[in-house]
Amino acid sequence: MKEILHVEQVSKRFGGLVAVNQVSFTVGEGEIVGLIGPNGAGKTTMFNLLVSLYKPDKGEIQFKGEPVHILSSHEIAERGITKTFQITTLFDDMSILDNVVVGAFLRSRKLTDAMVKAKEALAAVGLAPNQTQTPRELNHVDRARLEIARALATSPSLLLLDEVMAGLTPAETKEAVDMIRHIRDRGITLMVVEHNMRAVMSLCSRIIAFDSGMKVTEGSPAEVSRHPKVIQSYLGRGYEDASR
Repeated sequence: MKEILHVEQVSKRFGGLVAVNQVSFTVGEGEIVGLIGPNGAGKTTMFNLLVSLYKPDKGEIQFKGEPVHILSSHEIAERGITKTFQITTLFDDMSILDNVVVGAFLRSRKLTDAMVKAKEALAAVGLAPNQTQTPRELNHVDRARLEIARALATSPSLLLLDEVMAGLTPAETKEAVDMIRHIRDRGITLMVVEHNMRAVMSLCSRIIAFDSGMKVTEGSPAEVSRHPKVIQSYLGRGYEDASR
């Protein structure tokens, strides 16, 4: 599998808090990789480092073989890394279609081209019938889908999804898992920060576990779910017993 992302000994400190501590990992093209861990473990900080919202204090991030940690967020997006946000940042006074057109303008300079790309992104997340509505008319689930559509409209090679399944019912979670798989099938590599462990275990080919800013372990879902430190710090003994 060809490597698309390489993170080498990356650290980030905020004052006296070490949020990410000498973390290294790689992601291959076409993978869906999960990041798990308790609140405050450093997962979202890692995502923000990948899109240059934060700059690492130490270490290097390479994307498609080139260092990108020195670039701006806009340059990172142009290279092909895009993330969603836990708290959706939508334009509530604009139509759903226009919200996605904003993302499409990263690659498309003509409005007609941006509209085509935006409609494709909305169709991919199941929001094509809602394109004339405004985001304030959407429920929590569909607002998250709109956030994903706007990210898709930038034509990313690597898409970072930050807790897009939070608060979903089991049926909604299954739909979200299917949607993410379809995005992968379009040739997009994904990293997923998620607390819904059943979804992560069924969706991801590989999981990286964080705790206290450090990488605890990584491997297949089965391997990670059996790791003693992951059970102790995050999953709990009940998860281990239930998964047997």
